[in-house]
Amino acid sequence: MKRPKLKKASKRLTCHKRYKIQKKIREHHRKVRKEAKKRGRKKPKKDPGVPSAAPFKEELLREAEQRKQRLEELKQKQKLNRQKEHEKKRKLEAKKNAAKIKEKAEGKESSGKSKAKTNKLLDKNSKKSFCRELKKVIEASDVVLEVLDARDPMGCRCPQLEQAVICSGGDKKLLLVLNKIDLVPKENLEKWLNYLKKEFPTIAFKSATLMKDRTMQEQFTKRRARVDLSRTTECFGSKCLLKLLQDHVRTQNKAIQVGVVGFPNVGKSSIINSLKGVRACNVGLTRGVTKSMQIVHIDKQTKILDSPSIIADPSNNTLALALRTILNTEETASAGVLEGVDAILNHCSKQQVMMHYSIPDFRNTEEFLTLLAQKRGMLKKGGVPDIENIAKVLLCDWTGAKISYHSQPPESHRWPPYLTEDITAKMQECFNLKNLEEENKNAVQALKCPSPASSITFQSAGMTNGTIQENKVIEEVSEWENLETSMEGEEDEEEDFTESDDDQDDVEEKKDIREESKVQVTRKAKFGKRQTSPTNSEKQIAESEHSNSVSLSLDKTADEDDAYDFNTDYV
Repeated sequence: MKRPKLKKASKRLTCHKRYKIQKKIREHHRKVRKEAKKRGRKKPKKDPGVPSAAPFKEELLREAEQRKQRLEELKQKQKLNRQKEHEKKRKLEAKKNAAKIKEKAEGKESSGKSKAKTNKLLDKNSKKSFCRELKKVIEASDVVLEVLDARDPMGCRCPQLEQAVICSGGDKKLLLVLNKIDLVPKENLEKWLNYLKKEFPTIAFKSATLMKDRTMQEQFTKRRARVDLSRTTECFGSKCLLKLLQDHVRTQNKAIQVGVVGFPNVGKSSIINSLKGVRACNVGLTRGVTKSMQIVHIDKQTKILDSPSIIADPSNNTLALALRTILNTEETASAGVLEGVDAILNHCSKQQVMMHYSIPDFRNTEEFLTLLAQKRGMLKKGGVPDIENIAKVLLCDWTGAKISYHSQPPESHRWPPYLTEDITAKMQECFNLKNLEEENKNAVQALKCPSPASSITFQSAGMTNGTIQENKVIEEVSEWENLETSMEGEEDEEEDFTESDDDQDDVEEKKDIREESKVQVTRKAKFGKRQTSPTNSEKQIAESEHSNSVSLSLDKTADEDDAYDFNTDYV
């Protein structure tokens, strides 16, 4: 047997082989050089032009000149067209400016403002249109579902809406739907159910947040796999609510319309989706997603009407306005958002907030927001904490379904002024209340609720006043419009100022002449200092003029003072 080679084969070559390789390389390089010489460097050939011996030389030259002329003419035409377009634009701008000046002179500003107001009314985002649509829903519905957030049910109740439903006449029924029950401890939830059922029949509800859309295909991503689907897709209280509605249909012996009403981000659309079993209405974290009445058919006998949210009255306290107003966090002023966050923090226990956000002790809201921004990495340039954006995020979290907090119901029950025992008895007619209580108990027992220690205790500010009538709605003017109006006012003031100044032109001209003479004297003094020492007379002039020209000379730098001014005439 052969021995295995332990050492690697050496890279040594014999001299004969090495010299042979070197020789071949030299030959190859020589060959490449020769080929390069043969090819040579090709220079761009000059246009020789038409040879003199060629026939039709003159005709060819004429054609070439004609081509050049045509190209020049085309360029000139294009240039003229551009100039004409510019002139047209300038004329249009001038006409527009003239029309604006005429409108101001004739007093057509008022008519323009009225047109803007009418356009605003037609706008879907306007508060008046929201009120109009809400009124339509209340009038059209046989049963009204007032959706309340289980974390602050009293703050989500609107006395104006309840009064409107009671006073509307007919056999309209009002039901309270306590939504988001999975964010409240069980003991607190039971207390609220016992308190609210004294006034109106209440249903404990937990809507399914993740709903499948018919139009969308099923998509399975890595992120979706991590989401706890048991919590989001489960729905509690939907069967109970449908049973109640079916009972009402049987007693009425006709098809009914059910209106879903409430403040923003309470979960009106998500309740409809969970009853339907499909995503029929648009749902979002932003407030005021639903802008008009939407009809959703559940059965042959029941139609559900989705409505835009109730508009909170501006007379409410800052806490109610922060949690219950329709606001676009991108457009709202930072001061209003900060006030809202301050009101929320004042109505919560400080220690629980610190534990929830895992933040050290803070003195005020600004310090709290800075600590939170630093923790979450919301920083501006230079590592400055972004307080405005973190405040907006915090508001969205408190109105959304992220934070678990609870408020205690009042110790003693007080009847509102628009409610009596007879009205409550009327509202409870046609409904099987025993079955309702049993269903609520089963839902509470089956639900996974947070412990009282993990939930933040919150002091409710009571019922929130809302505006339902269009006449009482005050439309907020946008910041841009305010700026425009202020700019117009400033322009008018400037015009008045210039008119008044025309009378004082003569006085100003005299003052300018005096100032120019003073400046010239100071410059002469400085120029003389550079060449020779000044005389006594020059010193006296400089001293006398120094006090007057201090303000003028202070503004100028040393280089400007030393520089000779060629524009002024020193003679």
